[in-house]
Amino acid sequence: MTAARLRIGVAGAGHFGRFHALKVAASARAVLVGVFDPDGARAEAVARECGGAALGWEALLAASDAVVIAAPAEAHFALADAALRAGRHVLVEKPMAATLAQADVLAAEAAARGLVLQVGHLLRFTAEHKAISERMQRPVYIECVRIAPFKERGTDVSVILDLMIHDLDLVLALVASPIESVDAIGAPVATAMEDIANARIRFANGCVATITASRISLRTERRMRLFSQEGYMAVDFAERKLIMIGRERGVPVPGTGIGRMEEIAWAEQDALAAEHAAFAAAVLDGAAVVVDAVAGRRALAAALAVEAGMAESRRRAEASGLIRG
Repeated sequence: MTAARLRIGVAGAGHFGRFHALKVAASARAVLVGVFDPDGARAEAVARECGGAALGWEALLAASDAVVIAAPAEAHFALADAALRAGRHVLVEKPMAATLAQADVLAAEAAARGLVLQVGHLLRFTAEHKAISERMQRPVYIECVRIAPFKERGTDVSVILDLMIHDLDLVLALVASPIESVDAIGAPVATAMEDIANARIRFANGCVATITASRISLRTERRMRLFSQEGYMAVDFAERKLIMIGRERGVPVPGTGIGRMEEIAWAEQDALAAEHAAFAAAVLDGAAVVVDAVAGRRALAAALAVEAGMAESRRRAEASGLIRG
């Protein structure tokens, strides 16, 4: 890369694509060359707001060193594949592809051409993730809850690939062990795909994770609880707070004798700007890719395993007459 600033094009001018374009435009290490969207009026509006140009797909590739792909999930693979084959670095939103075979194609293409392929698992760039991983290296049980009111965006995929995949990626980053089994249940309520789901994941090292995701709830809740020999931890991502009771950190807990409690709170942070800064550093400086194709594929594999587990649970429920087919 010879340019002092990275020329970035954004593919997708929807809700999240607009935020990506704004971050590129505000970056000291990048310049927004254009925005592509099949809806030309939407691309024009976002480009005008962010100081770029509304471009066709081929024109965007020609003008860019790198491409951010924030289109609907069903288009991720085709756009990322085309960008990599054109020699462009890629930051692709989660999920990186629809199938593991597609994910493998993208990873191989990036590796063969020496290109950066970063997957947009945003929670890896939060202070909460840093605090959790510093304090809990060997969790034996993890419980995640991620629920939110219904919104139209993201409904082209199930709630697993829409919301649960965030927590799947965090859990996989914390548990250094292969998945041994998945038991899951879910139901479509507002859309044709599952809108609420629960998964119980057992890892080969004995760790168990229970994850609940819903996009049809009346309130927003994003929590994680973990315990291990290191202690018990409760994280509220919405309130940006963490409490840990253990042996080493914090103040003594009255009546426990050995227990100590640490409480942490964070000011509002810009994880998306941090994600973009990491992408620019990987391309311009050769820094390690924080969420690379291996991590993106692992999260996708876990999400697909949850979907397969739900399909099996549904088959059994239909066979028993618990639900109608």
